[in-house]
Amino acid sequence: MFIGHFAVGFGAKRLAPAVSLGTLILACQLADLVWPTLVLLGIEHLSIAPGITVVTPLNFESYPYSHSLVALICWASLAAVIYRFAHRSAKTAAVLVIAGVVLSHWVLDVATHRPDMPLVPGGDTKVGLGLWNSLPATIIMEGAMLAAGVTIYARATRAKDRVGTLALWSLVAFLAVLYVGNLFGPPPPSVMAVAWSAEAIWLLVAWGYWIDRHRSGRNQRAAQVVRKVT
Repeated sequence: MFIGHFAVGFGAKRLAPAVSLGTLILACQLADLVWPTLVLLGIEHLSIAPGITVVTPLNFESYPYSHSLVALICWASLAAVIYRFAHRSAKTAAVLVIAGVVLSHWVLDVATHRPDMPLVPGGDTKVGLGLWNSLPATIIMEGAMLAAGVTIYARATRAKDRVGTLALWSLVAFLAVLYVGNLFGPPPPSVMAVAWSAEAIWLLVAWGYWIDRHRSGRNQRAAQVVRKVT
């Protein structure tokens, strides 16, 4: 899954309005941010096998430290602890949302992947429901998720200026174009090309922080108006 993960990040803003969109994108994509680095280091492995699924030619041979259930529980716990220390005044609910968003990556990947999602590092049991075996179903599911997530985020926030509007919708358009390119473009030329391109997700995290600096919560905006009136 790709844009479906971002949908969770967008939608989680409603549950944790004080958490930046950049942090939520970091959380929803943490597994895919750790993964390419481990591939480049030779710790995790994939190959390019056109036809292995209808949607993607990537064969995820081994990624126990970034994508197993146990690993993602650990990453979710670590993300929650780091956020708590970085934001001492953060509410417990916000910390739990961050942990849940990190862990959601495993759940969504299980829905889409063939049975290659490990439960524990070193274990033989792997799961996957195989949504990627149907291109129409994949597009419908991920497209609907992104539309819902962005709608929730847009309704939970308000642009402070023109940048707040342009930055948000340009990111949505970029994700859509990138998604279509991945679905209908040629297979990647090499494993290293896949890993290095995945590292670029960090730029989308930065994009999320940029968006959120130019938007505010609708409840926050209403409170500011009340204070001015009174």
